[in-house]
Amino acid sequence: MVVLKAAAASLGRCLFGALAKPSQRRRWTPVRGCSLTASSSKFVLSRVHPMWQEPLAIPGGDRQSPINITMRKSIYDPHLQPISIRYDPRTCQQIWNNGYSFLVEFDDTTDKSTLRGGPLEDQYRLCQFHFHWGESNAWGSEHTVDRCLYPAELHLVHWNSEKYSLFEEAVMEENGLAVIGIFLKVGKRHDGLQKLVDALPAIRHKDSVVEFNRFDPSCLLPSNTDDYWTYAGSLTTPPLTEAVTWIIMKKHIEVSHDQLAVFRSLLFTSAEEEMQKSMVNNFRCQQPLRGRTVRSSFSPFLHEDVSSEAAGR
Repeated sequence: MVVLKAAAASLGRCLFGALAKPSQRRRWTPVRGCSLTASSSKFVLSRVHPMWQEPLAIPGGDRQSPINITMRKSIYDPHLQPISIRYDPRTCQQIWNNGYSFLVEFDDTTDKSTLRGGPLEDQYRLCQFHFHWGESNAWGSEHTVDRCLYPAELHLVHWNSEKYSLFEEAVMEENGLAVIGIFLKVGKRHDGLQKLVDALPAIRHKDSVVEFNRFDPSCLLPSNTDDYWTYAGSLTTPPLTEAVTWIIMKKHIEVSHDQLAVFRSLLFTSAEEEMQKSMVNNFRCQQPLRGRTVRSSFSPFLHEDVSSEAAGR
């Protein structure tokens, strides 16, 4: 178990926001079968990333992510307060195509970009953010609400800097990570996202890295951050550790079809590979709830029809 934990810790930073140069990152070829209880069809499942096509033994497994959120089964918790987000654009450093998604990475050596409040007892530092998306606007999000899919989902990854001194520690421990999940819906052009979209052609191939400075991820937050769901879960890529407090925003953000098309123009493959593969369907299939409670900061009986918000609905 000690060896396993040490190995997973070393993998955590590699996959979730390392600030070292790409040449210093350890190679990792993960394989794990996904649960076929996902809301997406078998047609979609047949097109998921090779990461999920063969089994891999993972410790635990009772709190895996992502999940489907059933609106009326979520429990309203009046003690859930608004979250407090403070991001400093000067901590933004670079964008990296890691062969599965692209990561926008931040300097997390100080408490300059932080998350606290809501379901969290401690302060968490922003480490990186990334997206998951589909080849079609009909699917792509990892989480769903009442089985409704969105074309993409944003994850802002933070680690507990009060309990732990390094991300590598936090990724293995209880309450180590906090991830904000935000659904993307196709609509009008997102002005804040465009700076990022404009930089993506430079990292089209796997292992490409470019400097990316003074980007404020606050511009990617929805207009309402007070309404959210929260539950105890896991990372959705290896090492899949069950260290995550998920905060899923009820309100989506809008992006244009053309902006998502630039996401889909990225490649899973390096420039040297003969067969080039488009970076699409980079999501994990949904996992069983296994008795977990999904809490909400708002009353689930006073809401608009979420199904009307999802793409293609």
